[in-house]
Amino acid sequence: MNSTPAVRSTLLVIDDDPAALGMMDDALNAAGYSVLLAQSGEAALEVMGRKVPDLVLVDAIMPGLSGWDICQRMKADGPLNAVPVIFMTGLTEIEHILRAFEAGATDYVTKPFHFDEVLARIEVHLVVGRRMRMAYAALDTAGKCFFGLNEGGELLWATPHAAQLLAHLPADIDLLAFLIPKPEPGSVLISVPLKHEILRVTFVGRDTPGEWLLSASLQPARREQVLQEKFGLSAREAEVLLWISRGKSSRDIAEILGVSPRTIDKHTEQLYNKGGFSGRAAAAAAASRVLGDDD
Repeated sequence: MNSTPAVRSTLLVIDDDPAALGMMDDALNAAGYSVLLAQSGEAALEVMGRKVPDLVLVDAIMPGLSGWDICQRMKADGPLNAVPVIFMTGLTEIEHILRAFEAGATDYVTKPFHFDEVLARIEVHLVVGRRMRMAYAALDTAGKCFFGLNEGGELLWATPHAAQLLAHLPADIDLLAFLIPKPEPGSVLISVPLKHEILRVTFVGRDTPGEWLLSASLQPARREQVLQEKFGLSAREAEVLLWISRGKSSRDIAEILGVSPRTIDKHTEQLYNKGGFSGRAAAAAAASRVLGDDD
């Protein structure tokens, strides 16, 4: 067998067969790795929620969550999407192998194992994985929040800070819908208002075939800008809504902004329509929620 690795890496082995888990545990420990074991996909996700492994070996076919399911869950999770995944399978049909790679697998090995080959593949992918994490960390240190999507709009990888920012995106946002029109590099795809900031997703480019490169960023925002982005208002309508949320009457707002009360009434009617507000109280409450004033 290979010599003990210089860096003691943590491997997670997922298999519903206790005998197979025991065999892998013995062999990988003997090779110098720190080994975690899980007998189901659900248990594996719990383990990875506590500790992110350096590499995962997963059986393809298991009750409950299959190896493909686990891989897809990992690739959709910020902290886990860069972890290499090796499928362990007795299946040699090409469609199963292709399905593994489509789910985001890094490699596959077939049973029965030749452990020298398995260990060699593990070490190669650990080296690549370490380099990727170092690259992501360097980007993070430089304040670069990049992430990649595949042709289906699924997350391929993300720097740690980008993964944190993406957690703020509404679940129903489909970034692929903004990419299909083939935007110009540097185009802002979406802006999501947070309490005091605007989260923007920008298209960077497409240097790698089959991968969209994007960036996420937080921009400081004035309170009225947050309202403008959230409800699709004009700048002046957002100003009016801000003052409504502060309990000001139309006459008060007209004096503050230096326009006629009639103009304020027109802006108010428009912002009611755009925001779907039933009246002044509903508009004020919605604005306060967005701005965090009711926390």
